[in-house]
Amino acid sequence: MGAKMKKVQFAWAMYDWANSVYSLVITSTIFPVYFNNVTASQGKGDVVSFFGFEMVNTVLYSWSISFSFLVIALLSPLLSGMADYGGKKLLFMKIFAAIGSVSCMGLFFFDGSNLELGIIFSVLASIGYAGSIVFYNAFLPEISTFEEYDILSARGFALGYIGSVLLLVINLVMIQKPAWFLLNDGGEAARLSFLITGIWWLGFAGIPFRYLPNNTRGNFSDTSLLWSGYKEIKKVYRELTHRGDLKQFLSAFLFYSMGVQTVMYMAASFGDKELGLAGDKLILTILIIQIVAIMGSFLFGWIAKTSGNKISLLSMVFIWIGICMAAYFVTSEFEFYGLAFVVGLVMGGIQAISRSSYSKLIPGDTSDHASYFSFYDVTEKLAIVFGTFSYGFIEKFTGSMRDSSLVLGIFFIIGMLFLLRVTFPKYKLVKA
Repeated sequence: MGAKMKKVQFAWAMYDWANSVYSLVITSTIFPVYFNNVTASQGKGDVVSFFGFEMVNTVLYSWSISFSFLVIALLSPLLSGMADYGGKKLLFMKIFAAIGSVSCMGLFFFDGSNLELGIIFSVLASIGYAGSIVFYNAFLPEISTFEEYDILSARGFALGYIGSVLLLVINLVMIQKPAWFLLNDGGEAARLSFLITGIWWLGFAGIPFRYLPNNTRGNFSDTSLLWSGYKEIKKVYRELTHRGDLKQFLSAFLFYSMGVQTVMYMAASFGDKELGLAGDKLILTILIIQIVAIMGSFLFGWIAKTSGNKISLLSMVFIWIGICMAAYFVTSEFEFYGLAFVVGLVMGGIQAISRSSYSKLIPGDTSDHASYFSFYDVTEKLAIVFGTFSYGFIEKFTGSMRDSSLVLGIFFIIGMLFLLRVTFPKYKLVKA
């Protein structure tokens, strides 16, 4: 591999470093805890009024996530088809990254009294993040060989975990010791962390934006770009329907991602409501997950390389089923920490190996990578929609997040059944 391609691969992996701070700070730790605190009141408890509709704050947060990813699930196939036809993957990636990062900065102005503003900015940040990932993932098969997919994908996730942990530690110190930073209290420090997250995301995204190929296909947009994008995605859909392993994998990915993504988004809320853990302990828990996930990414990348992608994925899904069962019985702080350690071990691994596994199943003679990856990303987004919605729905009617955790276990079991039917290639045929 030439030095130039190594630089491109490093730049690609750095987008994980850039955007993963959003996943950790905004979706998993500081923002959910801050949101629960500033929206609770003595009179109504955790019930809030959103545009005149009253609901539990954690249900509102869960459903706002569902809505944002539903928007992306509807838009990304068409956008990716346009990107493939017009050779504009990098442009679309830049647009969504800008939307997401600027919206994170906007959360600085959310103080609880302006609930609608906070939800709108959090939804836009989620849309920006999810939209940019569609085009980011699509670069993987274009800048690496078949043999490099697993390790490069794992390297990206590992860099993301390292960068996000670094920023989270800084933010955590700010919240615990606001006076050191000339801040009034932890709430002001939390709001500042949202601003810093947006700046970090946009700033480090400049590295991949500089080195990733700008136009890999040589086509340029014209007045019929929208129609051409539709035809592009229709063509890829027809190809997908004739590839059994791809269909089986996407079905498996849909169900086990319902569990994985929902755990990512709702873990802090679970610790808050079911165990009554303080905000700093919840953030510490997520920090444990992130650190262990770095090791997990490389561990299961190594298993995929030595024993195959199927064995690596099946072993992780089996562990996830155990996690969901155990969550129902967790009652103490240290049990929660132990469970977090196991979650971290398989969190990074299942994301990294899922991405590289899908890359291996894509036809080697295609150049419609954004269109193919849009189906992968739409599957993930729909998983988040169904997972977080069902989680909030079950909590609403049973009053317990523990019951919701059991349902996630069922999702993993269904995903495992589909995964057993997938055959992964040992190499990829590419047209000369």
